Amino acid sequence: MINHIPLLQDADLKDKVVLVRVDHNVVKKGIIHDPYRIDATIGTLYYIAAKGGKIILMTHVGRPKNKKTGEIEIGEDTSVQPIVDYLKSKLHINFQIPEFFSHEKQGYLGLETSINHMIKDLKNNKIDGIYLPNTRWFYGEERKDELSDRLANQLAGLADIFVNDAFGSWQPHASTVGVTKYLPSYAGFLMQKEIKNLDRVFNPKSPFVAVVAGSKFNTKINSLYALLEKADHLVLGGVIYNAYLCAKYGISIKGVDDEEIATAKKFVDYAQKYPNKLVELPYIVESDLLEECTGGHYRVHAIKDLKKGQSLNFVLDVAKESFDDATIKSIFLEAHSIFVNAVMGFTPHFNEGTIALDELIDLNKDAVKLYGGGDTMQELKRLLPGLYIVALDSPKYYIFTGGGAVLKAIEQNQVFGLEPVKALKEKKQ
Repeated sequence: MINHIPLLQDADLKDKVVLVRVDHNVVKKGIIHDPYRIDATIGTLYYIAAKGGKIILMTHVGRPKNKKTGEIEIGEDTSVQPIVDYLKSKLHINFQIPEFFSHEKQGYLGLETSINHMIKDLKNNKIDGIYLPNTRWFYGEERKDELSDRLANQLAGLADIFVNDAFGSWQPHASTVGVTKYLPSYAGFLMQKEIKNLDRVFNPKSPFVAVVAGSKFNTKINSLYALLEKADHLVLGGVIYNAYLCAKYGISIKGVDDEEIATAKKFVDYAQKYPNKLVELPYIVESDLLEECTGGHYRVHAIKDLKKGQSLNFVLDVAKESFDDATIKSIFLEAHSIFVNAVMGFTPHFNEGTIALDELIDLNKDAVKLYGGGDTMQELKRLLPGLYIVALDSPKYYIFTGGGAVLKAIEQNQVFGLEPVKALKEKKQ
């Protein structure tokens, strides 16, 4: 698939200013909890520097825009400063962050000419690189009008070449799509690697098992339909499994609303076209308390014992006993390809289901194991740090930096359905 897009290794970078869009969205309240997404782009940055390119980086961080009011809040919680500090400590590279004037409630209306002095220092090797402020601090970044196009044009004006290495940032924003209209554009090495491994999801070696969990059924529903058709077995977890159980067995679970159940009911009906594909994990954990896992306040239920009309309190995990079930074990141990975008339990207190799932998957030494990014990756690192380290270097594992992007691509059944990748393809054409 990467043959259809322009590649970084084909670009002439010598003495060029290179604008690189990365997905360094790893800062929460001013702290980096996992630098995996930053580390994954270092190969691209090294290559550009080695070929004589001058680097300007940009990423989004968090959600500084209030969805209800449209106001943009600029502050330390969503600043790129922790990323710059990390790069300096890890690589001894000195990135400078330009400062712009912030308009009240609208963030930055655009770039200012003051950045030209910084670019001059970059070209004269007085600084190692420039890291632009959070792209979502700019008023035009997420818009779909002439203001977005204006920002894209301004960003392009900073550089000679654009490199997109932000597979996880799949939204069609000024910094991911708009800028490609104005500059020669290429896919970075991480983007290329993510696309190559996504092909192993699109064309898996059978039997193919997919595991998907989440807090909202309707946000995952289209990718679930696609996986139900593609996979040999589909396993659900999290709140979407709760909604499924409510829809299929006529029970109620605290926290699962009627809209979610209605969406799940359509999925249950559709799944009947694919008998035995949808795999039910046989045991769940009900808890009286949402914020803690306290003995005496939670209990295990067998799915086979659920009765229509039964009401359960919060169901916060898949019980670890599910993964000792002979049928479940055989499904995972006989698989040749496994895709995981799932945390089984309500973090951080209900962890046993996720641990049991990941340990069972690891017992299958021959299967290709593809893990979605985001919470899936962070919980693997938190709960099984030894396995996480092994997975980073194992050819049998791949951890995507963008779990949402993977699901979006699966939903559309092609990587070129992602607007930033489509924009690169159009540049080659």
